[in-house]
Parts: sequence; structure tokens; C-alpha cells
Amino acid sequence: MAVNIKPLADRVLVEPKEAEEKTASGLYIPDTAKEKPQRGKIVAVGSGKKDEPMEVKVSDEVLYGKYSGTEITIDGKDYLIMRQSDILAVV
Repeated sequence: MAVNIKPLADRVLVEPKEAEEKTASGLYIPDTAKEKPQRGKIVAVGSGKKDEPMEVKVSDEVLYGKYSGTEITIDGKDYLIMRQSDILAVV
């Protein structure tokens, strides 16, 4: 999948994972009760800052804060643009 967006500086474009459909015990979760995903895959990265190189790369799976980034929609798919500092961990 090719996305024609190049994030600037220390920003990354993340494709969030789908929210869980079932609980561990097998109960289905309704759409109104689903939590916002906090895990996703990096689709594009910026070039970094002069004094702070990029530590993540395309296709890394990352964990980020619940309210991190800005939500955008491209060709019907939802993405997040966030700073590298909003990423908590690489999985």
C-alpha cells in the first residue's frame, strides 16, 4: 500500500490497529463500548530534526498514547499523524 504523504521533521504517519471485537472470554463488544486503539503500524516517517534523528522506521509496530496525534482520513482509511516523541514503544 502506497500513501502519498510525506510527514515533515519528526512526525510519523501511523495506521491504527482495529479495535478488539471480542473479550478474552468470547463476549462481543458493541461499537459504543470499544476503546480507542493504542497500537498501530508506521506507514511513513519524516526526515527527523537536525539534533534528533528518527528512531522508528516504516513497518514498525508501535504503542502510543490514547489521545496522541491528529486523526486524518485518506482514501477512506483512518490514519494518525504524530510526533516521534508521542510514541511510547516499538513492539
